[in-house]
Amino acid sequence: MGEMIVSQVDAGASTAYLVETQVVNWVLLQEGTDLTLIDGGYPGQADAVVESIERIGRRPEDIRGALLTHAHVDHLGGLVKLQQRYGFDVYMDPIEVAHARRDYLQQANAATLASIPLRNWPLVLRWLSRVTPLGVLSRKGLDGIAFGQTGPLDLPGSPEPVAAHGHTDGHSAYLVAGGQGLVSGDSLVSGHEVSRITGPQCLHGAFQHDAAANRRAVEHFTTLDADTLLAGHGPFHRGSVAKAAQQALNLAN
Repeated sequence: MGEMIVSQVDAGASTAYLVETQVVNWVLLQEGTDLTLIDGGYPGQADAVVESIERIGRRPEDIRGALLTHAHVDHLGGLVKLQQRYGFDVYMDPIEVAHARRDYLQQANAATLASIPLRNWPLVLRWLSRVTPLGVLSRKGLDGIAFGQTGPLDLPGSPEPVAAHGHTDGHSAYLVAGGQGLVSGDSLVSGHEVSRITGPQCLHGAFQHDAAANRRAVEHFTTLDADTLLAGHGPFHRGSVAKAAQQALNLAN
């Protein structure tokens, strides 16, 4: 899987950690001894999530609840395994509950990947060689809980959902660290293994369920005051999220 990099944003009594791996990221929110986990990597990365928790001096038993940005296997798969082990609830946008349950699937497949430019296919093949052993073909889901409120959630770190529909119908971002950080999931990323672009960007249309709706979500990010981007793919990005979103939109033109 390669090196695991843990970066952090401190905000008074709470800390947000971006855990970056070669193929996907997840986020830990710590408040005192309690944790919120946002996303969980591929099925084969469940133990890596545990390792990241231990690296910040906590235990998986400290998870008081988890959040999902969206129900693609690289964000959901590890949560499925970890929920079975530790019994925490997983919360998400109401629209995404059925997707997480696997009533339907909105995910890249051979047909959509074929739209990626030929010059990028060496990157695609390398990416597939890395994610296949991690369970990219898994179709296991979980019974999630819709968060039924606006404003910060009653979870460690007080994450606040920001609707970001488009990448999937119920994709959600989250403001964390007192609004300093945006956990953007796959609506806005800072890099990806099949992309030759470095820095903030939108994923290729092969990975988007509704690229136009995703663009509208990223346009909304240009109104936010957050100064750190904790994306679902790519490195920790310190700097105006509004500017990062605008950069991604300009690249997509």
